[in-house]
Amino acid sequence: MEVCYQLPVLPLDRPVPKHVLSRRGAISFSSSSSLFGAPDPRQLSQRRGAISYDSSDQTALYIRMLGDVRVRSQVGFEPERRSSHPYLCIDFRTLHTRLGSRSGSPGSVSGRRVHRLLSFQRYLHSSRFLRGTPQQIPLHILDEDYTGQARCMLEKVGSWNFDIFLFDRLTNGNSLITLTFHLLNQYGLVELFQLDMVKLWRFLVMVQEDYHSNNPYHNAIHAADVTQAMYCYLREPTLSKSLTSCDILLGLLAAATHDLDHPGVNQPFLIKTDHYLATLYRNTSVLENHHWKSAVGLMRETGLLSHLPAEDSLNMERQLGSLILATDISRQNEYLSKFRTHLDQEDLFLSSPNHRHFILQMALKCADICNPCRPWELSKQWSEKVTEEFFQQGDIEKKHKLEVSPLCDREINTVGNIQIGFMTYVVEPLFAEWARFSDTRLSQTMLGHLGLNKASWSGLQQEQTPGSEETEPSTSGTRGQPDGSAAAATGGTGSKGIPQGSGES
Repeated sequence: MEVCYQLPVLPLDRPVPKHVLSRRGAISFSSSSSLFGAPDPRQLSQRRGAISYDSSDQTALYIRMLGDVRVRSQVGFEPERRSSHPYLCIDFRTLHTRLGSRSGSPGSVSGRRVHRLLSFQRYLHSSRFLRGTPQQIPLHILDEDYTGQARCMLEKVGSWNFDIFLFDRLTNGNSLITLTFHLLNQYGLVELFQLDMVKLWRFLVMVQEDYHSNNPYHNAIHAADVTQAMYCYLREPTLSKSLTSCDILLGLLAAATHDLDHPGVNQPFLIKTDHYLATLYRNTSVLENHHWKSAVGLMRETGLLSHLPAEDSLNMERQLGSLILATDISRQNEYLSKFRTHLDQEDLFLSSPNHRHFILQMALKCADICNPCRPWELSKQWSEKVTEEFFQQGDIEKKHKLEVSPLCDREINTVGNIQIGFMTYVVEPLFAEWARFSDTRLSQTMLGHLGLNKASWSGLQQEQTPGSEETEPSTSGTRGQPDGSAAAATGGTGSKGIPQGSGES
């Protein structure tokens, strides 16, 4: 493709000239940031920009992004309708009745259609915007020094010591978009699958937007971290020589979307508050099903795979769902037992599509709960974040006089005892089997960090709790949860990291 860099540079402080917007292939976008000092929607709606490209290439050659940009297919700004509810602003015990009463009102049909595509997070963003409240998000304008450092970090994206927190700061909060886009390009998947660059970029922007930035753990940085870990596993010799391009594409997309629109609470919480998602998915893998369906909704909304034959795109959506559903921590023993049996019988053949898919499921499970296997400086941050999310759920349960979920009471549990139990009963068994499957330097490095981190938490526990009760709370708690409460301590995945045997999500 011949790239042309002689595109017009348009000032974004005034409307775009009509002769530019009338050019073939023009795309307009609006900014909702407070960069211009004009939080008034009526003023922001006039801040437009545009790009132009040769539509015969069906690929945008250059897009100038400014502020909190959403690429749009039409000129002007039209606030999107939002319908979900921020968790901290409602009483969950009455949520289902409110939704039921709304559904019977006139003119609610179009509203319900919107519900299926719009997320909790996008509702929160738009409600703030329409109230004229400046969004507390960083502006996406980067100094050249920062972008240069981010590019340098991407050259070592396959390193297990990759600092995703630093990378997120260097990309000004766009770590998930930048990392995923880079990896798809690095594997040549954009060209191989003929993905439209504008649709792909819009998809990634919407995916990152639909992660809740207010969640201490289950946010876009976690998704970026899991995606980077997944990339490390895909590079392992056993996998790299066997996986197809389709396998790699599915693995990266599943990692990027595996906790999409996670509400920051676990599945048992949704069930006991009679949330509509629990009813919709019949109390089974509620969060994982929601993550999967949300990802599929964005893929269809952006038309990311619309150029593929219908049968192929549907098959990819099903396989994406199978990967995301495997992250349900309540099914940890099921997958681990199957994995161990295959290794004992030595009957894993990666020439088989089914076996390759199963290994992708195990790789995603490892990536999802790999935080204890990272260097201490990174692992400690993740442990503190996931524990804080548990405690926030416990605070909500106390506020509404609900039974506090295991591991969610900040007055009883500590970061150390939760993590020691999680490492012992969830992480160690899984990564021991992964090392049997892929006995490489990376596997040994992860097990080494896991042992050191566990010892570090034990040392901290001994300093904070005199006597011999340091790890007793967590170990006894996890042992008493056959469905996988230990995993909850994890920081695992959506339901995943949820303090409960039913797993996260």
